[in-house]
Amino acid sequence: MEYIISAQDREILREVAKKQLELANKESNKERIKLWYKHNALQGDRPMIHLEMWTFAQEILPQRLKCQGEFAKWVETQLYCNFLNQELFDDDRVTPDYFPLNYDTHFELFGIKIKIENTTDADGNKSVGHHFMSVVEDLEDDYDKLKETDFGVDMDSTEKKRQAIEEAIGDILPVKVQMDCLYSVPTQMLVHFMSMENMMFAMYDYPELFKEMMDRIANDTLAYYRMLEAKRLIMPTTSFESVGQGTWSFNNELPGYDEWQKRPFTTKDVWGFMDSQETVGISPAMYEEFIFPCYKKISEQYGMLSYGCCEPVDPIWDNCISKLSNLRKVSISPWCNEEFMGERLQGSKVIFHRKPSPNFLGVNPTLDEAAVREHIRKSLNAARGCKMEITQRDVYTIHNDIAKAKRYVEIIRQEIENHWK
Repeated sequence: MEYIISAQDREILREVAKKQLELANKESNKERIKLWYKHNALQGDRPMIHLEMWTFAQEILPQRLKCQGEFAKWVETQLYCNFLNQELFDDDRVTPDYFPLNYDTHFELFGIKIKIENTTDADGNKSVGHHFMSVVEDLEDDYDKLKETDFGVDMDSTEKKRQAIEEAIGDILPVKVQMDCLYSVPTQMLVHFMSMENMMFAMYDYPELFKEMMDRIANDTLAYYRMLEAKRLIMPTTSFESVGQGTWSFNNELPGYDEWQKRPFTTKDVWGFMDSQETVGISPAMYEEFIFPCYKKISEQYGMLSYGCCEPVDPIWDNCISKLSNLRKVSISPWCNEEFMGERLQGSKVIFHRKPSPNFLGVNPTLDEAAVREHIRKSLNAARGCKMEITQRDVYTIHNDIAKAKRYVEIIRQEIENHWK
């Protein structure tokens, strides 16, 4: 992609940037930023709420995007994603007063190119459904395909991108090159090149070889982190930086930019994120033996950790996840025993990060308000005595009904007000 913005697209971007700045400067936005700092410091008075938009953005963005150029349209998309939650849904996602831009980095595990087959919808467009084509079928036979992991950063492309955006909107919104949390999901990478079935058979057929492979993943991840440290690309995660899974970094416990100006940061200075959805089909004992050593080795590198996605963490909590001393947030998915986790997290320094079922908002065109209230109330009761956060994820359609999505957030807010304290 060429980083070119035409004069016409520039004017469009400037108007959208003004809209972002206007929303960022609203007093309500500034107050919610303060609430995020309190929440992540375990001092919040109520659960924070976020409706993650990207999975149904196809129903929100196309009618708003006006830029013609490919790069300009990408910038326009990022701008809208910075503030549409605040404008449309009134959840607790907050709007930055700058344009966030990450470095162009890559991490290609074992040098294996991932191949994906996509399905198409009725109109012939690429759909959500997809299949990862297996490169490694039999771990022992194909072990020689696991070459040296390739990772790096393209400083040149990052700078060209920054300059192009800065020239277009920099006098309205400064462009800030930042780093989101350090994100590591080893089992997802495995499934991408060897399929879930092959991964599970490999644990049974070649247990020692599988453990060797997992240790290589941990060591290669750490080597990647050392590269980031050497290039001084480990940057503060103390405000709007993403922590993955629909939450943000806001905190005063990790060092910020004042300290970053004085010394190079290490991974111990920042947030990290890990999950292992792909191992939901193995026993807790197998997770502990085959998966957890790699995860523990990587997670110990972080200053603070957020763990989990859709996998239920309750089966592996006592023997594994609870032993991660830097853990600050743990995902309580729709498949998790939330009462069990509520008991474990009461009075702890780990936030009960609830992910409600997406079915209530995403399946039926009409919102069943009574069912939503019952579902949220159950979670609030389970999390009694915990610090709680609610992120609604994995909603792939709101049936083009923004008002329904906003009402959904409003109902959650009402239930918190009526049943949290």
